[in-house]
Amino acid sequence: MLKKRLRSFKFAFQGVRTLMSTQPNAWIHFLAMCVVLFMGWYFELSKVEWCLVIFAICSVFAAEGFNTALEFLTDLVSPDYHELAGKTKDVAAGAVLITAIGAAVVGLIIFLPKILALF
Repeated sequence: MLKKRLRSFKFAFQGVRTLMSTQPNAWIHFLAMCVVLFMGWYFELSKVEWCLVIFAICSVFAAEGFNTALEFLTDLVSPDYHELAGKTKDVAAGAVLITAIGAAVVGLIIFLPKILALF
């Protein structure tokens, strides 16, 4: 049983590697995460603020992962162009965009007052 659990983690980490090695947008999210984590450290976020920021970051990466999985699956079942395949990919990409916008709003709510206080 323990072997199966460890193997499932191996597959999950392989999925993260696939996401990061095949999706340029995942690297954009990664760079944004690095900036946000530095800003969180610099502004000494509270525990609640850290929880919100980490949840927002993880939500964006999860959405990007779901989007990538749907794209791979869509390409498998519909290698030729099909209107519904295109719509599937568009909706999945839209979900990532919605999540990223939500994360940006969380970031603005938390960081904008702290940045403005510097001036």
